[in-house]
Amino acid sequence: MRNARVLVQTMITLASASLGLVAALAWNDAIKATMRRVFGEGDSLPALYTYAILATVVAVAVVWSLGRLAARVGGEAVIVREAEG
Repeated sequence: MRNARVLVQTMITLASASLGLVAALAWNDAIKATMRRVFGEGDSLPALYTYAILATVVAVAVVWSLGRLAARVGGEAVIVREAEG
C-alpha cells in the first residue's frame, strides 16, 4: 500500500511540474509580447532587464504565498533535502 501511495505522489508531482512548465511558457510568451509592444520590436537592454525583474518579482511572490499557505494548513515538504535531515 505504501508503494502505491508513493507512486501516486510521484505522479502528482510530475504532472504538476509539467503543467507548471506549460503555464510558465505561456506566460513567458504573453509577457514578451507585451514588452515588445511597450518597448518596441528589438531586444533592448531595458526591456530585457524589465522582463527579468518582473519575472523574478512574480516568482518570489508566488513561492512566498505558497509557503504561507502551506504553513497555514499545516503542510510540509514532500521532498526533504539531505541538509534538512
